[in-house]
Amino acid sequence: MNSTDTIKAIALKTISIESKAITNLTNYIDDDFVKSVTTIHQSKGRLVVTGIGKSAIIAQKIVATMNSTGTPSIFLHASEAIHGDLGMIQPDDVVICISKSGNSPEIKVLVPIIQRFGNTLIAMTGNRTSFLAKGANYILDTTVETEACPLNLAPTSSTTAQLVMGDAVAVCLMELNNFKSEDFAKYHPGGALGKKLLLRVSDMIENSLKPMVTPQTPVKQAIFEISEKRLGVTAVVENEKVIGIITDGDIRRMLNERDSFVELTAKDIMTKNPKTIQTSTMVVEALNILEDFSITQLVVLDGEEYKGILHLHDILKEGIV
Repeated sequence: MNSTDTIKAIALKTISIESKAITNLTNYIDDDFVKSVTTIHQSKGRLVVTGIGKSAIIAQKIVATMNSTGTPSIFLHASEAIHGDLGMIQPDDVVICISKSGNSPEIKVLVPIIQRFGNTLIAMTGNRTSFLAKGANYILDTTVETEACPLNLAPTSSTTAQLVMGDAVAVCLMELNNFKSEDFAKYHPGGALGKKLLLRVSDMIENSLKPMVTPQTPVKQAIFEISEKRLGVTAVVENEKVIGIITDGDIRRMLNERDSFVELTAKDIMTKNPKTIQTSTMVVEALNILEDFSITQLVVLDGEEYKGILHLHDILKEGIV
């Protein structure tokens, strides 16, 4: 077996071991799991997730997922907890403590303190007979047969199982809280994801240029308007209503078909019934329209009032795609 085959074989074995560990979690979705989710859902406080070592890293990820999906959560490092950070735990909080063995020294100090506080303690552990499991109100069982590590030492399968169990709890809470995309957007206002969920057409054209001519405008002047506003298009407006548009493409077709355009007006070369969109529409919907009709701009209306032009390039600049 050459080095390439060896590397591939090791990678495939790792994936196989961890996949089996995840699949085995289905055996542990029991009454304690249901009670854990229900307790968190009904809690008037926050979810505090704690752990040490690699489990602490998993705890931080679970907290991040919970916060972004509507369950207020905080991370508490187990070793810092017993050195002054226990004040983070408030009376109505629910605590999830993550530990594969459930018997680390920090856990043995932390568990009795949480019990004295009176908070509900949920153990996420791979050892149901551990100190942590025995001291908890409920157990989220993340037992794995073996680590993917060839020495069966480095947390690999066990941390993967913890991560997936945390996701299972988070998704259950999302469903119970009827968490929707609009709610998700409130917690993700930045970046491409936030813009997809929040940005409306009105936000895009608020300070944009507004190319406009009348049906009687000479073509030469219409060309100047298109050039000056640099959007590759101008709307043709009559009685405050858009009746057509002139695009760069319309200009090119006119030049190919005619030797002279001195006598022509905007009405003679405009495209009637252009694609329009309302200011209240989400930008991502506007993008879908542009893609569906293979066009690069939309006339923006507020009711029937002309508000401007939304160009594909502007959407791309926002990083939505």
